[in-house]
Parts: sequence; C-alpha cells; structure tokens
Amino acid sequence: MADSRPGCYLGEMKAQRREGYGLYVYPNSFFQYEGEWKQGRKHGHGKLLFKDGSYYEGEFVDGEMMGNGLRYWASTGNTYSGQFLSGELHGHGVMQYKDGGKYDGEFSYGMRAGHGFLVDKDGQTYQGSFHNNKKHGGGEMTFKNGDKYEGDWVLDQRQGHGVLHCADGTVYEGQWRNDVFNGQGTKNHCSGVIYDGLWINGYPAAQAKKIVILGPEVIDVIQGSTITLHVQLQNEEGEVSEYENGRLLEIWAGVRNHQIPASSSTSLFKLIEEIERKPVKTPFGFECISYPLMVAVSGSQELKAVVPISGKSGFALADLPIPKGDIEPESRSDTLHGTGDAPSNKDGFEDDSPHPSASQRVERGCVVFRNIMLAPPPANYQPFMLLDELNKKGGKKPSVRISAEKAEKMTVSQEKIVDSRYKSKQDQHSMKDSRVLPGQYVIMVHEVTMPPFLGQTLPPAFKLLRVLPEKTKIKNIRKETLKATSK
Repeated sequence: MADSRPGCYLGEMKAQRREGYGLYVYPNSFFQYEGEWKQGRKHGHGKLLFKDGSYYEGEFVDGEMMGNGLRYWASTGNTYSGQFLSGELHGHGVMQYKDGGKYDGEFSYGMRAGHGFLVDKDGQTYQGSFHNNKKHGGGEMTFKNGDKYEGDWVLDQRQGHGVLHCADGTVYEGQWRNDVFNGQGTKNHCSGVIYDGLWINGYPAAQAKKIVILGPEVIDVIQGSTITLHVQLQNEEGEVSEYENGRLLEIWAGVRNHQIPASSSTSLFKLIEEIERKPVKTPFGFECISYPLMVAVSGSQELKAVVPISGKSGFALADLPIPKGDIEPESRSDTLHGTGDAPSNKDGFEDDSPHPSASQRVERGCVVFRNIMLAPPPANYQPFMLLDELNKKGGKKPSVRISAEKAEKMTVSQEKIVDSRYKSKQDQHSMKDSRVLPGQYVIMVHEVTMPPFLGQTLPPAFKLLRVLPEKTKIKNIRKETLKATSK
C-alpha cells in the first residue's frame, strides 16, 4: 500500500534522488505531485494537486509549471488550458469562466494581454487588443442589446475614434472619451435626424431645445390669402441649432374651444362630439380644437385640404381636394402677412418653391412651411355653429350644461328633430362664403419625429393668426393708390 504521509515519496530514484516516475506528498500536506522527475525536481509531464481541490496537469521544467498545461481553480471554478511560464499563464491559452464567460487569446504573466476574443457571462463579445486584463487598443464589441462598436479602447472604456452601430439602425461615428460621445462626431439617428457637431459627455453641445416660429406675436392675413412660416430650432441661448438635420415638424391649426351649452337646439351628436373632443392647450390662456389647413400645390390652381385625423402623433393628416371655384387669389399686400414673406404671385399659386407639405424635415436647424391657408369651415363645424347661436342670444350662456350621462339617454328620434333645425342655416352659411371666416386662429408647429431623437420631443411652438375680411384688402389697396398718386 502506497505511503501518503506528508514528506513521503513513492517512486523511482537514482543516486538517492527522485528520478523517473513517482508520487510525492509535500511535508506541509498542501501539495501532492505525481509524475515525472529529473534530478530530484519535477520535470516532464505530471499533475500537481492542491489541498482545496485545485490542480495543474501538464508540462514541468526544473520544478516549474512550464509549457502547455491545464489549470483548475477550485475557489472560482475557472479552468485554463494553454501555455505557462514559471507557473504563470503566459502565451496563448483559453480561460473558461464558471459564470459562462470565455477568453481565447494571449496572456502575459497571468493577465490578458495582446490579441484575444472574450465572451462575457451576458453573451457580449469583444475581439481585439488587451492590456492588464482590460480592453485596450483597437477592438470590436457586440453588446447584448445588439449594438456593435468598432474603434479605440483605453482600460475597458471606449476612447479615441470609433463607430457605433445600434440595433435600431442608429449610427454614430466620431470621438469618444470615458465610454461616451465626446468631441467631434456625427450621429445618424434611426428616425432620420442627423447631428454633426461637438458632443460633450454623450450629448450634443448645440442641441435644439425649442421650436420657434419667426415673426410678430400676431400674424395678420387677409381672408383667402396664403402665408409662409419660417421655423427654427434653437438651443437654450436662442441660437439656431444649425448642426441638426432631419427632425420632422408638422404644422397644425386650431380655433378656440367653446363649451356647448344646454339648449333645445343642441343635438346628441354634437354633445357626444363635445365629450370626446380633445382640445390642445395653448400659451394664450385658452384651449383649441383642430381646424383644417390647405396648402397650395406648386404650378397648379388646386389646393389640398389638410384635415386632422387619428394617428400616431395625434395630428396625422389626410388630403382632400378643394374645388377650384372656391379658391380666391392671395392678397398682394405683404404688410398683412405677418412676416411679410408670403408669396404674392400674379396667378395666386404658381412659384418655384418646393411642393408644400404639412410635415417638413429640418435642414440646418430651419424649415419653411410655404403657401399655407386656412380652409373653409367644414359643414357642421360645431365651434362656428355654437358662436352663431350665442351671438343670437346676446352672448349669454345658459347656466346649466347637459352632462354626458344625460346626453347618452337622448333618443335617436330627438337627435333627428334637433339636427333638422340646423340644416337650412348650414346650407345658407356654406353658400354665403366658401372661405375661412374672419377671426382669431392659432397656428402650432410640433415635432412628430419617431422615435424621438435622444428620447426627447421638443415642446410645440404657437402663433396667433388673425384673419381679416376681404374688405381690408380693398381698403389697403386704396390707401396705397392714394399714396402713390399724392407723390
């Protein structure tokens, strides 16, 4: 029976030295070696066992782990297979980690150094240069969310120049520092937004913070005329964010929201419409509901009405043709267009401008909405019907409102009776004027970029729009004629 007592050796000897194959239990009982010996030292192939269950099996030279071998650590559960130098991991090897990670590459005195391929416990992969166990130099990494980075690393952080391909299609190329965008770089966002400029700690240095509609606080426009709106994206200092391109802005028009009073002439349909209507808050102290817009088509006598319908942004748009007979040529008086830059073409709508649209992409922080016109009020448009009713009553509103619960209890027959009282009045109104009614309206420009750039949507911008009656144009022309003749 083999003697396994501490300090005991069982095996071949030569000149009173361990030589050949043998088993030796060290006096401290922590080590046990079984394998080849030469001149009293471990030399050749053997297996060194540790008391805690760890072991090394492989090549030995002059008593040291040297060459190729397999090392197992009981305390961590990690296993290494590869080259050794003087007992340390050195050269090429494969480290299998207990948590599922794996490294296949070069080591230097026990540390990952040189080129290697690392898979961590989350399945993320890195292939490139290492130094002192950290990603350092050039390398490519694929993250668990699908993002891929190729570029420079410094001590496990992205630093220097690199390209990030995000799983959603977003691409950033530029400078990095402390693992975030820092320095000059370009980000092509999956929404179509492009920022090309300076980045500081992961954020654009000249990032847009607000939408601004240029011009006076109140824009005056003559009934039946078009307007052109110039819009800017500005940062917190009020400077144009000219490094931004591609944000999608949408123009929207509204009219002041009025509560529907209880009256014998109010139908079930109109009450339900009031209940379900979602007004938009404005900075002017009142709420608005949507009002249809029209845009003039370049090189044509046709207009298209832009009517809000349900959509992703809440203000999605659909086009409806407007008969040519209902179109009035725009006013030639630039002083009544607010900004003074609205087109004033001889035939009303032909120009060399791009095809107008209710949604526009920002270019260098700016966008222009051309040939915008308020549409004639649609049939049964409740706000104007309500105003007519209130005006006839001297502007007095009844003190009692019909609740939604009572409205639902109204019968269909009652609805038909009530609606018939409006029919003749509505027909008379539509024949009287096919243009927008004079009065005060609200223009809103809001962002509909999807998904939002950097997870944020800019707050909307508002302008008051005052529509003046056609007679204002005639008076203005007369004044200009008198001034010209007096000279």
